[in-house]
Amino acid sequence: MTDTARTDLGYLPFERRIQEVEKQLAELEQISARTKLDISTELEALRAKLKQTIGDTYRDLSAWERVCVARHDKRPIALDYIEKVCDEFLELFGDKVYGDDRAIATGFARFGERRFLLVAHRKGRTTKERMAYNFGCAHPEGYRKALRKMRLAEKLRLPIVCLINTPGAYPGIGAEERGQAAAIAENILHMFDLKTPIVAVVIGEGGSGGALGIGVGDRVYMMEHSYYSVISPEGCAAILWKDGSRTPDAAEALKLTAPDLLALGLIDGVIPEPVGGAHRAPMVAMEAVKRQVVAALDELSALPLETLVRERREKYRRAGALPGRFPVLA
Repeated sequence: MTDTARTDLGYLPFERRIQEVEKQLAELEQISARTKLDISTELEALRAKLKQTIGDTYRDLSAWERVCVARHDKRPIALDYIEKVCDEFLELFGDKVYGDDRAIATGFARFGERRFLLVAHRKGRTTKERMAYNFGCAHPEGYRKALRKMRLAEKLRLPIVCLINTPGAYPGIGAEERGQAAAIAENILHMFDLKTPIVAVVIGEGGSGGALGIGVGDRVYMMEHSYYSVISPEGCAAILWKDGSRTPDAAEALKLTAPDLLALGLIDGVIPEPVGGAHRAPMVAMEAVKRQVVAALDELSALPLETLVRERREKYRRAGALPGRFPVLA
């Protein structure tokens, strides 16, 4: 984001003070543009105040506030990474069984000289796009498509990059009839054995099995204001307390934020976002993800494939183990 006011972002409930300052700045800039008054000093002071206000607001967000940021309408989505960060993208379609699920995008991609297979949950911007992509909620054919393309990447000796951003797998009757749970389980099982580097990044929402279906990786990262959870805070509140007003309490209890999961050893790193969230400086945020992915692929590509697969398995065997209670199997 530049230092000028941005009034087109859409404000979250906790951003009321930011909204007020940006409105003041926009009004002052309009006055400056319409008149010959020299108010540069006042503008600079207000810009400094805005920067300070954004920093103060985002310095200590609650878990629920982070969830709200992860869902922000202007947050970069997979389509943005494909169009603005990838130097090349050739989409691959279909699961060769039922059809093509547009909620998951797969294709050959390139960052500079680094070529890889991209697998990503795909959301849309407009209502039409969101309907077409089912709001990022994949059907079983989406997960089967993803696995089929990942096996192709293994055969071609290409690394795999997964961008996770889904509220969860689609829970409809048709999806269940076509084997939703089995498709996700098979993806998780077979991703352990793929003899190629896998890097996964939660760029927004990481909802339960829908996220895990493309989330097994040698390196798993989360963006600073993303979340990763076994259930949505709303669903958790409904089950535990039958009270939607307890959603913020559920978010805290779930330990779903990037710092929480890093402390628990369930992810490998947190990718910092611009102050005020990725929606305020999308290109800065996406370039940070790109740098982290390239660095991880450079590191992983140097490992022998047998070592890569062994360490991947050991990594997940350790996940959630209680010291001194449950030994890690060899």
